[in-house]
Amino acid sequence: MQREPVLCAVVQMTARDDLVANLEKAASLVRRAALRGAKLVALPENLGFMGPEEAKLATAEDWPLGAASDDAGAVRSWASALARELGLYLVLGGVTEASANAGRVHNACVVVDDRGVILAKYRKIHLFDVELADGTSLRESKVVDPGEAIVACDSPIGRLGLSVCYDVRFPELYRRLVDAGAEVLCVPAAFTVPTGRDHWHVLLRARAIESQCYVLAPAQWGAHGHGRTTYGHALIVDPWGTVVAECADGEGVALAEIDLARLHALRGQLPSLKHRRLVGP
Repeated sequence: MQREPVLCAVVQMTARDDLVANLEKAASLVRRAALRGAKLVALPENLGFMGPEEAKLATAEDWPLGAASDDAGAVRSWASALARELGLYLVLGGVTEASANAGRVHNACVVVDDRGVILAKYRKIHLFDVELADGTSLRESKVVDPGEAIVACDSPIGRLGLSVCYDVRFPELYRRLVDAGAEVLCVPAAFTVPTGRDHWHVLLRARAIESQCYVLAPAQWGAHGHGRTTYGHALIVDPWGTVVAECADGEGVALAEIDLARLHALRGQLPSLKHRRLVGP
C-alpha cells in the first residue's frame, strides 16, 4: 500500500573551524525542523568542520555501520543522541571519516536512524580539485581518499540515494542509484559562489528530472573563514524538476512533503526510465 506524504527538511548553515559551535548550531536548526514535523532532516557537507583540508585529520572519526554512537567521537555521539531524542532520521551530509591509509580521511555522507544507529554510509567518490577564475583554489584530494561504492538505503521518506556535492556533476552515479531503487537523491553540499550561482539549480533540477526522483540538497552558506565562501540556496526539488522549497540567504531550514504516490504516478505517465537503451560497445 502506498504511503502517505512525509515531511522532510534540508538545513542551511555557516560552519566554521569550531566543532562545538557548529554542532550547537546544527542541533538548533534540526530542532526547528522537528518542531515543524519533519521526519528526516538532511544536513550539509562539512557540517562539523569547515576549515583547511589538513586540519580535517584531527576531526576524523570511525563510522561503523549498525553501531549506536553514544560513547563514540564527538559528531557520532551528537548525531546518535539527537536523532533518538527527536525520533527522526538524520542525513549527515559530510562528516570526516578516518581512512585505512595513514594521514588520510574520507568525506562521508552518513544516515542515522531514529534509534541513533548508523544505517548507511557513502564515501564521496568525486573529489573537488579546482582552480576557479575568481582565484579560489581547492584541493580536496590533498587529504581525502575517494570512495568506490554507490549507496542507497530505506528511510521514512522513501529509498535514499546518497551523494556529496561535486558528485552532482556526474549523472551516471545517479542512474546507478536509480537502478538501486532510489526515490530520493541526497546531494548535501558546500558549493562555491561562482559555480553555485551558475550551476546549482540547473544541475539539481536536471538530476531530479532525468532520475524522476526527489532531490534533497542541504547547503553551506556564507563566509567560513580561511578564504572560503559558499553559495547556499539549500533546496528540495520534486521529480518533475520543480523547486518546492528553498532557503533564502542566511541560516535556516526548508521543508517539503515527499509524496511517493505522486513520484510513481509521474514515472508511469512518463516512463523514461523504462525507455533507456544502451547501444554501442
